[in-house]
Amino acid sequence: MSVLVKPCSFCNKPVAKGSGTMLVKNDGTVFWFCSSKCKKNMLVLKRDPRRLKWTNRYVKGGIKVKK
Repeated sequence: MSVLVKPCSFCNKPVAKGSGTMLVKNDGTVFWFCSSKCKKNMLVLKRDPRRLKWTNRYVKGGIKVKK
């Protein structure tokens, strides 16, 4: 039994084989989502995962934006 584990495209949590959602855009980009919460935050609300504390991509000191 092989377990295919992909990271979620938004929160970076592992998505096990047989669960989650895969979205393929017209340009061939593949997105994996662990939950509908991650999918909505990325596609509908267009949020940055580095600013949300519940994601694994959160940056504590803040995001350094080049001007």
